[in-house]
Amino acid sequence: MKRKAVLGIGAVAIAGLLGGCAFGGSGTSSGGSTPDGPVTLTFQSLAYQDSTVAATKEIVDSWNADHPDIQVNLTQGSWDNVHDQLVTQFQGGTAPDIIHDESSDIMGFANQGYLADLSPYLSDDVKSAVSDDVWDTVTTSDGKIVAAPTLLQTYVVFANKDAFAAAGVDLPSGDQLTWDELAADAKKLTANGNYGVGWGLKQPTAAVMNTSLGFDGTFFDVKDDGSATIDVGDDELAVPEAIHAMAYDDSSLDPVTLTQSGSDVLPGFLGGKYAMYVGGNFLAQQIGESAPAGFNWTVLPPLAGSAGPVQAANPQTVSVSAQSKYPEQATEFIDYFMNADNQAKLAQGDWLIPTSAPARDLVAQQTGADSVWVPILKTGEQLKGAPFQKATNYPQWKDQYATPGLQQYFSNSIGLDQLKQQLTDGWSSIG
Repeated sequence: MKRKAVLGIGAVAIAGLLGGCAFGGSGTSSGGSTPDGPVTLTFQSLAYQDSTVAATKEIVDSWNADHPDIQVNLTQGSWDNVHDQLVTQFQGGTAPDIIHDESSDIMGFANQGYLADLSPYLSDDVKSAVSDDVWDTVTTSDGKIVAAPTLLQTYVVFANKDAFAAAGVDLPSGDQLTWDELAADAKKLTANGNYGVGWGLKQPTAAVMNTSLGFDGTFFDVKDDGSATIDVGDDELAVPEAIHAMAYDDSSLDPVTLTQSGSDVLPGFLGGKYAMYVGGNFLAQQIGESAPAGFNWTVLPPLAGSAGPVQAANPQTVSVSAQSKYPEQATEFIDYFMNADNQAKLAQGDWLIPTSAPARDLVAQQTGADSVWVPILKTGEQLKGAPFQKATNYPQWKDQYATPGLQQYFSNSIGLDQLKQQLTDGWSSIG
């Protein structure tokens, strides 16, 4: 669940919060060592929102206070360049002991032997708290668990309740919102220069890949070694086609927003230009912080395709470098990081869904009947692993072919057949 900062904090603020910790891994031995004295581990965190940076620091400080023999130093990474940064670190032998990333990015590193197997060290409580479907996203074909899955992002529809009321459109309720229903409501809500939907899809690949599972769109057939073949058919193209139709056939989705980032589109939603705003559930925090007084908003039921309200479970992850001297001690910290209290704290800081069932229950208990948290948590009920997460060359395909191809399609520069050809030929050229 890689995310771009919408209202990020500055590097100086981050450095101050993290205490100016030094950067770098703690060793190059892959088998683990018996410490002669106190152990110092580095944890490269990608948290960027104020609340989540603070929550992460609080968790680390609490651990350090209780574990004088295993100290954790925080370092700061970025979602924007984490893959390239890790490539450099692994190749240079400077990888941090504990690595924050996402499941779709780590499997290539795992297949190259850069990540430690956590299965001998993770506690039974942590293993049982997360569903098998989610564990599968961080497990190699030979059964090695190469990360602990932490938080989940889903794509949700935010709604201006007053805009619905003014247009005489019933606010969707129930267990799901189909794409057809979304399109129908968007048309009803489009009038007087305002649009039914705004959707910042400047970086469109993650949204398309994750929501395509709702139409059984899998894209890839992956073998045990991470190699894969691609099949871009009607199911895989259903989501791009639906988005394109709303923008260019119905004129109910502002096509300009498809070339913009989420932060570019958000002011239009808050200003009443868009009755609905589609994006990652983490945007709920920015809406809550930035909305004008009296802005009446909510989250609609989960988007559903022909296969139901299914999205890809692409969790944030915490791994241990195979270069670390102390994988057992690093995993002991990960066990602590994964407890329900800590995951609930992180989830509420980022408005994301904990992978841990006890943590989800705790978030539900702590947020009560909040009209935003209830549907957000519901979107996490039917998440499953997607083949793209285990395709070794997926990050390269995404950056070099899928993203530019979808950008061209959403700007109406190419047609659906050309998009299909670009996605297929692009994979063939690197696969």
